[in-house]
Amino acid sequence: MGGMPIGAKGGLGGVGLIIAIVVLLLNSGALGGGGGGYSVPSLPPIEQMPGAQGGGIPASADPDADLKQFVEFVVDDIQDSWARAFAAGGQKYEPTELVLFSGATQSGCGPASSSTGPFYCPVDRKVYLDLEFFRELRDRFGAPGDFAQAYVIAHEFGHHVQNLIGVSEDVRREQQAHPEQANELSVRLELQADCLAGVWAHSAFEENLLEPGDIEEGLAAAAAVGDDRIQQQATGQIDRESWTHGSSEQRTTWFRKGFDSGRSGACDTFEGDV
Repeated sequence: MGGMPIGAKGGLGGVGLIIAIVVLLLNSGALGGGGGGYSVPSLPPIEQMPGAQGGGIPASADPDADLKQFVEFVVDDIQDSWARAFAAGGQKYEPTELVLFSGATQSGCGPASSSTGPFYCPVDRKVYLDLEFFRELRDRFGAPGDFAQAYVIAHEFGHHVQNLIGVSEDVRREQQAHPEQANELSVRLELQADCLAGVWAHSAFEENLLEPGDIEEGLAAAAAVGDDRIQQQATGQIDRESWTHGSSEQRTTWFRKGFDSGRSGACDTFEGDV
């Protein structure tokens, strides 16, 4: 994106150091398929997750049963993949939890509702998701398909990885120190999460979990939630200075970088232009 490259004079020093450490720790963790010897405890059934709707509802009576099962499968695979990557770098991945809710719920970061959209809360280290967002992704944003949904989940778990390795905290610190760069730093953080989602997608590809058209669905979802596209739909105008997540082109580019490389070390969005 335009503006002063992060890392230039007045730029990001601290995050640059963290990124260098991340590259050293995770570059070898290419998230390929296969073993790794590091198992992650399976998540509880979706219906039993805190905030999930329909606890105890028989699957046959739950219209979202198949979707919940799909979400659970994706979450387990994402966390297992990151566990292998961290282990390859001599580190231990700390698994987190997906909280499914309907209507509204309470997170460690405060109340959340359907209008909030999927998010990661660094306070309680949990991912929050209202299944209604998937319908909105299909109907409002024009990004249908199960892998579009998987991309959304993988992006939020990318934020968990950022939190574990200290990038998120460094970005928050720099945003406070340099408020004029707050939005640009937010964009770079979000684009890195897109790239990390692509790294997981590469892992899923190597595990033969993808079907023809899946990556295209993921790219379409990344494009659908670009700041420029959302602003154009909402107001008919684009205000680059107010972006917090990146343009459609930026989001698809970084997702593709993660997928093509399969390496978290390729996800340094804090150096140069993005």
